[in-house]
Amino acid sequence: MNSTMTSCEHSDFLQRGDSFLSSHDDGQGKKKDGQSGSPSSSNLRYGILDIPPWYLCIFLGIQHFLTALGGLVAVPLILAKDLCLQHDPLTQSYLISTMFFVSGICTLLQVLLGIRLPILQGGTFAFVAPSLAMLSLPAWKCPEWTLNANQVNTSSSEFTEEWQKRIRELQGAVMVASCVQILAGFSGLIGFLMRFIGPLTIAPTISLVALPLFHSAGNDAGIHWGIAAVTIFLIVLFSQYLKNVMVPVPIYGRERKWHTSKFYLFQVFPVLLALCISWLICFVLTVTNALPVDPTAYGYGARTDTKANVLSQAPWFRFPYPGQWGLPTVSPAGVFGIIAGVISSMVESVGDYYACARLAGAPPPPKHAINRGIGIEGIGCLLAGAWGSGNGTTSYSQNIGALSITKVGSRMVIVAAGCVLLVMGVLGKIGAAFATIPPPVIGGMFLVMFGVIAAVGISNLQYVDMNSSRNIFVFGFSIFCGLAIPTWVNKNVEKLQTGILQLDQVIQVLLTTDMFVGGFLGFLLDNTIPGSPEERGLLTWDQIHEESEETTKASEVYSLPYGIGTKFCTSSYTRYLPFLPRLEHGRKGLETVASTPV
Repeated sequence: MNSTMTSCEHSDFLQRGDSFLSSHDDGQGKKKDGQSGSPSSSNLRYGILDIPPWYLCIFLGIQHFLTALGGLVAVPLILAKDLCLQHDPLTQSYLISTMFFVSGICTLLQVLLGIRLPILQGGTFAFVAPSLAMLSLPAWKCPEWTLNANQVNTSSSEFTEEWQKRIRELQGAVMVASCVQILAGFSGLIGFLMRFIGPLTIAPTISLVALPLFHSAGNDAGIHWGIAAVTIFLIVLFSQYLKNVMVPVPIYGRERKWHTSKFYLFQVFPVLLALCISWLICFVLTVTNALPVDPTAYGYGARTDTKANVLSQAPWFRFPYPGQWGLPTVSPAGVFGIIAGVISSMVESVGDYYACARLAGAPPPPKHAINRGIGIEGIGCLLAGAWGSGNGTTSYSQNIGALSITKVGSRMVIVAAGCVLLVMGVLGKIGAAFATIPPPVIGGMFLVMFGVIAAVGISNLQYVDMNSSRNIFVFGFSIFCGLAIPTWVNKNVEKLQTGILQLDQVIQVLLTTDMFVGGFLGFLLDNTIPGSPEERGLLTWDQIHEESEETTKASEVYSLPYGIGTKFCTSSYTRYLPFLPRLEHGRKGLETVASTPV
């Protein structure tokens, strides 16, 4: 790892401004020319290989944590009711802390050993639907006494066993299903399928990661549209209108000690600044009782004291550990349902990799990196199941959107975010405090982030001939069906019953996952409807991938650290593994070449 810039070096960068875009410091006092890697890299303040000062990494990591907070907190809270925990906020906070901790571990694994892109890992909504389907079976329905706040004793052993046996069942299903993802990644199956995946598959897949979430974002924002509008206004103001405004900030240098220097504060921290200001506004409105105190009144959800009991009851320190709820159990119904979620998660993650690479100024990921990324995500799901988060992990799309807004694509920032997640998972009070951010603030942020992600997906069509009626049909039909079919299935589940419970769950999960439906139709139609490679955008697509894999930057971005795969794995067996770069013995030593066996 390169060392971080000194304070003096960073002060010089702040004053140079845009000159950093063409030439930057690698952290060891050496200058190197910027390598674009993608059209977006020329606009980045920090590229994927750049290392910001440690204090910036911490603040940027906290910003990514806040960006992912809505999803990290939402998944345990959604599962709480079916786990019989709706009247036990303390245990809910334990699940949230466990999710934080596991997400931190998985993020570090992905950035350091997996795809090696600045992509955060967190709880996946793809597992929520099959989890709720499993918990809705007669054998797992909560007893009536657990649904009544006046009857339930959350400290009794009987109640503890009721919810723990349910989460142990989820643990076992997630752990078994994660083996499918591990196999698909490290066997090279995903990399093999990539030769059939072009822009007309990637575009609807990425777009449908974000477009269906307008319900979630709208519902959160709708709790108080005024607060949500303030959050949106601040993010747009900071990231778009004030992005080139340099703000004087105090800097400490070894030579000049404390002094001021100009910094692109609004561009680097638009989300963090907007969330903190909106959160503060909600706090002031809560203290002054400007927000309603009646739980049934509109705007009550914007208060910051609605979850005050969680903050007071949560311990200062709590270390999550594998098997904290007991020994996991396994049932076929749960495993088959979660496997469907795994398939959806893999499709979404492949699209996220391409979106992240584009926004971080990196070359498109080669097959060996995609194989490794999916394999590591499978290991992440295995760990999430072992720790008892009640869920798996996947790449977080909203954090990819944050890369476009902040113009910071540094990999070290996500390493810092992973460390922040680990700390938040151990410090129960701090994790509970972040969980009190009002939903309208989170909803306003999601409206901006998800819009950016949808646009990133559509931008892949630049490689395709959109004057072709064939391509217009493939993309339009895939997008529309990706929205229409899941909506219909959600409202008519009973009409898809085959009489086989496990098959019903698999069908339901697949057909209610928008990015799977749209991506599958795009994949099927693009590979079966006649069209020339140039018309389909495959010539340009393949050329970009081949050129990017041959560049020095591609090797730096996607090769494993410490020479793994290039220095140590040189035997005739290990050098052909599908999750490592293919190595050739040249006159000047070992060289990484573009093609990777699958």
